[in-house]
Amino acid sequence: MRALRRLGAAAGLAAAFAAFPVVARENPAAPVRPMRIVSLNLCADELVLRLADRAQVAAVTAFAGDSRGSTVAAEAAGVPVTRGLAEEIVALKPDLVVAGAFTTRTTVGLLQRIGIPPLELGVPADLDGVRAQIRQVAAAVGHPDRGEAMVAALDAGLARVVPAARSLRVLVLRPNAFTVSPGTLGDAIIRAAGLVNVAAAIGRDRTGSVPLEAAALADADLVVVDANETGTPSLADALLHHPILERLRGQGHMVAIPNRLWTCPGPQIAELVARLAAAARERAP
Repeated sequence: MRALRRLGAAAGLAAAFAAFPVVARENPAAPVRPMRIVSLNLCADELVLRLADRAQVAAVTAFAGDSRGSTVAAEAAGVPVTRGLAEEIVALKPDLVVAGAFTTRTTVGLLQRIGIPPLELGVPADLDGVRAQIRQVAAAVGHPDRGEAMVAALDAGLARVVPAARSLRVLVLRPNAFTVSPGTLGDAIIRAAGLVNVAAAIGRDRTGSVPLEAAALADADLVVVDANETGTPSLADALLHHPILERLRGQGHMVAIPNRLWTCPGPQIAELVARLAAAARERAP
């Protein structure tokens, strides 16, 4: 019965999609410029809102408007919000859906079956991947020139970063004590700041949480944590207030970075690299 209901829903959505008007392009050589863009992922939200015209965006996620994790909260003001349900998306009559490779998988699968294949954004492993993703989204929304300008601004920001006199050892502790493993974008960001990621040295060669004992013995010159901008304690941050780590904070070994700078790939990476390098210069001028 459940399978029949899914098939019935897909058939209904397909019928609704078939009723969409088809708009002919006057100039086939010009970039395709969709006018009903729906984003299903915060990282997609950020690039869509930065690269597309406001009039092109039909909906983004609620996360886009939350300044604790989003760098485009101001741009998201007044933009309709989607919960990511397939029937909700079809009702918006999108001509472009942008999704993350690991989010809203049920919705993405259903949209693919009814003929609305989303543009799926993966997680870049390095800075070149970030540049490529910016260009990919810029082309999809019909503004490749804006993508090139964003990449140029990112590169200019990275070029202005002044590293510390020596390469300090850094341990990143995100909520729930998750760290940044080698071979990831976070690791590339650390290296761009002229620093050394100690995750591999303490046995964390893949993404995962760091035991308190390992964090204490990591011999890190800097411990990078999320800035708690709400002031509200949470279980995810509880470990970061352990007396051992509080002692590191008191010794000036800890630096707090806003979560929104770490969350997604985009032009904000230049600011993140600059903040890490500045913290390192304070420790080793």
